[in-house]
Amino acid sequence: MKKTIIWIASVVGMGAVLALLFGMLSKKPQIETVSVTGECVTSAPKDRTAITLRVETLNKNSAQSVRDATAIVQKINEYVKTLPVEVQTNQFNSYEKTEWDNEAHKSVKLGIETTIAVEISAKSVDVIEQIMSEFAGQENIYSENLRVYTSTLETQKAIEKCMAGAVENARVRAQTLANADGRKIGKLLSVSYGANTPEVYAPRTMNKMMVTAATADASGTIMSRESEVAVSVSATFEIK
Repeated sequence: MKKTIIWIASVVGMGAVLALLFGMLSKKPQIETVSVTGECVTSAPKDRTAITLRVETLNKNSAQSVRDATAIVQKINEYVKTLPVEVQTNQFNSYEKTEWDNEAHKSVKLGIETTIAVEISAKSVDVIEQIMSEFAGQENIYSENLRVYTSTLETQKAIEKCMAGAVENARVRAQTLANADGRKIGKLLSVSYGANTPEVYAPRTMNKMMVTAATADASGTIMSRESEVAVSVSATFEIK
């Protein structure tokens, strides 16, 4: 009986030693790392021009006010549908319009005003100029917010173009830190990025001549001027 107990205790003890040994063998060595930031600055073309056409109608009857405004917007859409443009409605309001009567000393109801704003954008400033000329001076249609900007597509292209440069900049910085300890940088373990993208150039009132002077060169092309795009990354590298 004692031999059996001793034999069992020996087996259990050996199992514990083996378990500890295998645990030590399977334990992964801790990786030393360094985290740095990297930067890259590039440019993106201002490739689109946009104008907002604001429609305003006033009528005593609310339904008629909406119908009048909708009919004008339909006319705008019919005109631009054959042009190389993108169109979207970015405002639709219908509300009671009042005016202060100084003689009566009270607010007077004028009717129901409906406002619909349509944004039209194109690659060519000439197309936008054509649209502005078509609707200039027409009743209840107002042109505003003429602007040039870099599209989302071109901005994303610039970010992707700059990403590798930002990571390489981070690697150089990491290697500089590692050199101080006589070490070398290994593989990239993780990376995250952020980007400062260009704002839309949006003066309240402009004409084609002003747009050309502000954004184009002697050739008159709006694509000739560029926006700055800055990319920064946070990267972690292995140290060998």
